[in-house]
Amino acid sequence: MAFPNKGVMDKTALRVWFEKLRHPERRWLRVPIGIALVFGGLVGFLPVVGFWMIPLGLSLLALDFPAAAKANRWIERKFRAAVAWAARRGLLRRRRPD
Repeated sequence: MAFPNKGVMDKTALRVWFEKLRHPERRWLRVPIGIALVFGGLVGFLPVVGFWMIPLGLSLLALDFPAAAKANRWIERKFRAAVAWAARRGLLRRRRPD
């Protein structure tokens, strides 16, 4: 019998994993993962890694470091401004519900 999602983490499991990382006693794990994600994002032009890793790493680091929280807010503002700009020019397509 084949399992359709074998080896693939679903959204619920991923959400639970990230919620566990947010607990204060998990700082020893959160900081190295956040740093690795940011550095991995800096070489986002390479296969497997990507620029999406930078905001994810900063959001993990923002729980412990105010400077990371400030950088995370700056990236979020710039991203929202870029999406609004693209929407005003009609460059975004709506997704069809599956």
